[in-house]
Amino acid sequence: MKKIIAEETIEKKVVYDGHIIKVRSDMAKCANGEIVPREVVEHPGGVGIALEDEEGKFFFVRQYRYAQEKVMLEYPAGKKEKGEDPLSTAKREIIEETGFEGKDFVYLGALVPTPAYDTEVIELYYAKQGEYKGQHLDEDENLDLCKLSLEEITDEIVKGNVTDSKTVAMTFLIKEYKERNK
Repeated sequence: MKKIIAEETIEKKVVYDGHIIKVRSDMAKCANGEIVPREVVEHPGGVGIALEDEEGKFFFVRQYRYAQEKVMLEYPAGKKEKGEDPLSTAKREIIEETGFEGKDFVYLGALVPTPAYDTEVIELYYAKQGEYKGQHLDEDENLDLCKLSLEEITDEIVKGNVTDSKTVAMTFLIKEYKERNK
């Protein structure tokens, strides 16, 4: 197997500094000595939370995703705040989006949605539904809650109706977690 050698960053230049992301136009040196441009989106990272109720159904959000120009069905998720650890983000976001606390959190792993140009890492969690605390949506959030079983969401994924990467990955991971921990 061929050894892969890291590229050396020669120059980093921020070309856009937005509310959520930064965009850089870098120059990098390849293993063969060639200098090449690299575009990087810096993102603070986030979490996805699969919250299961007492009946074995999971909370989902339907929301319009501007970049995709359509309504998407996803597990609740959110962006990490500066200095916030992922579990704290998960606990905060699940209450904000569903109104319910999560309990017995299980870390499922990390997902890197677009490694070619984006620094975003999404930490994935599974939790049981706790007490109702009240939903606290961000000012610009407009979402609809629903509940689906793992079988129902798997069917929606297979049909191509769910294309969100964290939802696809988390569904697989939850199924495996449940199977291996019977």
